[in-house]
Amino acid sequence: MANLAQHLLDTAAQHGDRPALRMDDAVLTYDGFRDAAAAVAAGLRARGVQPGDRVAMVLPNVLSFPVVFCGALTAGAAVVPMNPLLKAREVEYYLRDSGARLVIVLDSIADAATEAAAAVGVDAVTVGPVDAGATLGGTGSGELEPREDEDAAVILYTSGTTGPPKGAELTHANLSGNARTTQETLLEGTPDDVIMGCLPLFHVFGLTCALNAGVLAGACLTLLPRFDGAKALSIIERDRVTVFEGVPTMFSAMLHSPDRDRYDVSSLRLCVSGGSAMPVEVMRGFEEAFGCIVLEGYGLSETSPVASFNHPHAERKPGTIGTPIRGVEMRLVDDEGRDVRPGDVGEIAIRGENVMKGYWGKPEETAKAIPDGWFRTGDLARQDEDGYFAIVDRKKEMIIRGGYNVYPREIEEALYEHPAVAEAACVGIPHPDLGEEVAAAVALKPGTQADAGELQAWVKERVAAYKYPRHVWLVESLPKGPTGKILRRAVEVPAEVSG
Repeated sequence: MANLAQHLLDTAAQHGDRPALRMDDAVLTYDGFRDAAAAVAAGLRARGVQPGDRVAMVLPNVLSFPVVFCGALTAGAAVVPMNPLLKAREVEYYLRDSGARLVIVLDSIADAATEAAAAVGVDAVTVGPVDAGATLGGTGSGELEPREDEDAAVILYTSGTTGPPKGAELTHANLSGNARTTQETLLEGTPDDVIMGCLPLFHVFGLTCALNAGVLAGACLTLLPRFDGAKALSIIERDRVTVFEGVPTMFSAMLHSPDRDRYDVSSLRLCVSGGSAMPVEVMRGFEEAFGCIVLEGYGLSETSPVASFNHPHAERKPGTIGTPIRGVEMRLVDDEGRDVRPGDVGEIAIRGENVMKGYWGKPEETAKAIPDGWFRTGDLARQDEDGYFAIVDRKKEMIIRGGYNVYPREIEEALYEHPAVAEAACVGIPHPDLGEEVAAAVALKPGTQADAGELQAWVKERVAAYKYPRHVWLVESLPKGPTGKILRRAVEVPAEVSG
C-alpha cells in the first residue's frame, strides 16, 4: 500500500455504514466519505489534474476538507493545504512556489484565494462546507491512483527566520507511517471512538492525529470549524467525544469557560496536547476539572509531525515531551553535530520514517536541515536519565502564538514595506493564554513620521490575522551584532508592554 487514501478504502470496506465525519447535523458514513472522495478525484481528473500535480486547498475544518483531501490523493495529486486566514499575496506565493494546478477554496472565504489564483493564472474552484463531492464531481475516473512510497502526498509550508517560506515535502510513506504509529501506540482508537476535530486540518497535527489516524481506527471525526471553548464542550457532550486533541490554548479556553461545569464530558478517555509547550498548571487544572489525563507530545511539520510523546502505558512526566515514538530516533547535538554530554542542553535531531523527503524545490535548504540523515529541528532540549526530553528554548526565533507559528522575518518584511520604517525587529513576548504574543520594535527613517497604531494597521492589512503584532513601539535604533545584524534577542521590551 503506497497511496495514503488506501486507508479510507480499507476502512470503508470494513465499517462502511459507520459515521466517519460529522459537523453539527451533517454526517458522512465511511461509504459516503469514500464515494464523495472518489467524485472529487473524478472531477479533478476531468479538470486536467495528473498524478504528481499539486492541488492547493484553502478550507477550514468543514466536511469538504477531508473529502477534497482524500479525493486529491485518490487522483494521485499532492495536496498543498493553506490556512484560510492567509492574505492574497501569501496564497499567491504558495501557489507559485508549489506550481499548483488549481486551488479549491470554501465559497464564503474565496476572495483572497481567487485573487491569488488569477494573479498566478490557475483556476480557483469554490465548494460549500459539505458538498465538495457534488460540486467537484466529474466524468473522469474515481479509481485510486497507484503511488510510490516516496511520492509527495502533502506539501506543507513552513519557514525559518530567514528567507521565504519552504514547502516540507511529506511522502505517502511519511504520513501513512506516522498516522499508523499514532493510532496504534498513542491513541489506540477503535470504531467506537469519537475524535474531536478542532485542530486545524490544514496543520499537520490535525491532519495526522485526527483525520488520518481516525480513518485508520474507523473512528468518527466531529468537526468544529472555528474553535470556541464553550462550543467545544457542548460538542463533547452532544457527540460523546472520547478523544480530544488540541493545542494548549484550547485546553485553557475550555478550562476557563464560565459554564464548564454544566457540560457532561465523562465520555472523554484521552486528551492529547501538542503544537507548543503546555503550561504544567493548565494541564493539572484541566485534568482536575474534567477528569481526563492529558498526554503531551512533540513534532514538527517536517516530521509528519509526531516525533515523541508521553506514551499511554509508560510513566507520564508533565513538562516533558516524552520519549521518541516507534520508528523514530532522537538525540541532542551541538553545533558541529556531536552528541552533547548527558544532562547538557543540545539541539534535537531526528531520524526516522517520519522525516520529510525535503523542502520542495530547495535542495540547498534540505541539505542544511538534514546534513547527515538527521533532521535538525532548531529546538533546544535536555534529556533526563529515563530518556525523556524537555524543551528549554528554541534555537530558531520563531514565535508560537496560540499554537500558530509566526515567523519574525515575515512580519519585519511587511514593516519594511512602510515608507517610514528604517529598522524593524519582531519578537515574541510571554502571554498567559496564548503562550506568546507578537510584538515589534521599529526605528523610523530620519525626517519621517508614523505612530505605532499606523504601523500595526499596515502589517494587519498584509498578513494573516494571527500574525500581526499586537504591540508596536518606536525606538531610536535597534541593537546590532559585530556585523551589523539586528539582534532580536537583545531587543528591550518596554515595561508597559511586557507587564
